[in-house]
Amino acid sequence: MPYAVRLPAVLSVLVGLAGAVPGGPAAAETTYKSEHYRLRLATVARGLEHPWSLAFLPDGRMLVTERPGRLRIVARDGSLSPPVKGVPRVYANGQGGLLDVILDKDFATSGVIFLSYAEPGAGGGGTAVARAVLKDGALADVKVIFRQVPKTGGGLHFGSRLVIARDGTLFVTVGERGERARAQDPRVNRGQVVRIHRDGRIPKDNPFVNRSGAGKAGYRPEIWSYGHRNPQAAALHPVTGKLWVVEHGARGGDEVNVPLAGRNYGWPVISYGRHYWGGKIGEGTHKAGMEQPVHYWDPSIAPSGMAFYTGDRYPKWKGNVFVGALRFQLLSRLVLDGEKVVKEERLFKELEERIRDVRQGPDGHLYILTDDDEGSVLRIEVAAP
Repeated sequence: MPYAVRLPAVLSVLVGLAGAVPGGPAAAETTYKSEHYRLRLATVARGLEHPWSLAFLPDGRMLVTERPGRLRIVARDGSLSPPVKGVPRVYANGQGGLLDVILDKDFATSGVIFLSYAEPGAGGGGTAVARAVLKDGALADVKVIFRQVPKTGGGLHFGSRLVIARDGTLFVTVGERGERARAQDPRVNRGQVVRIHRDGRIPKDNPFVNRSGAGKAGYRPEIWSYGHRNPQAAALHPVTGKLWVVEHGARGGDEVNVPLAGRNYGWPVISYGRHYWGGKIGEGTHKAGMEQPVHYWDPSIAPSGMAFYTGDRYPKWKGNVFVGALRFQLLSRLVLDGEKVVKEERLFKELEERIRDVRQGPDGHLYILTDDDEGSVLRIEVAAP
């Protein structure tokens, strides 16, 4: 049975002291008490419109995506560049727009980055991934290496996190676009983790690839796992190298999964949540041939963005998983025993901001993005005793 969090039982141990939302010198005036540390939030950059993801450049600057379709470079002093030129046109509808950004593993020599976004086209929009070269504040050699098939209208459930695996392949999370039943149809891209090469080719060892390199009967060859709902977080475990994802449930049933090749994760046949109107989803919580989550939340926290902590800034947090939350406006710290979640601490509730993403920086600090019309990049620091 996976570990379940219910609101009356959670460890909400943070007590925020009075003060304004941090910004500039005022950051030191507001502290947040956690189980192990007294914390403060330093404002790195502000004035971002619904920032969705960030990536750290080798020279200390950052790339930040804004959901309406802009990519910004954040200078070391926190100033924002003009929008980077050459970004593909996006389908800015509901949850759709410009979404994830990561650097290629050889970025220092190639300048290659990857962007995921909602792409407009016949029928509406769908998740896409573009590969491009970042040079002199602009993108060049832009090539779309993955497109969700088919596109559809509406603004729900694009998924859209990107992770480079240890073998160099690229994982892409794809939401089911609000079309629940199609998450069980492997002929289309709905509710999946997709695995491709970084140039868009299909790996020959994908679970549904036949000897000719095409998809096995009834399956698209890029599928790694399916039966997901809306996975908006993904990261590699720093020890095992396995992919972990976090996905939105409906009314409850947000899940942490460790998707294995060829496995079916059950949506919408099984779920720990209910429909928003209160009705039962599917057949229950278990079914043969469908995988169980390693962790779930009930009620839903609306998770988005995750990071495994491996640095030295907060030694007592090493090995923990951090997950941003939109609905409950917090940062969830999950303590692991192998692939089992044994404890949760909920951080920064007093900030009263939707936390869209969390990343570990090269300096060992954790950074979070606040999802707002005037969103910010915030750095988590240990305050002086």
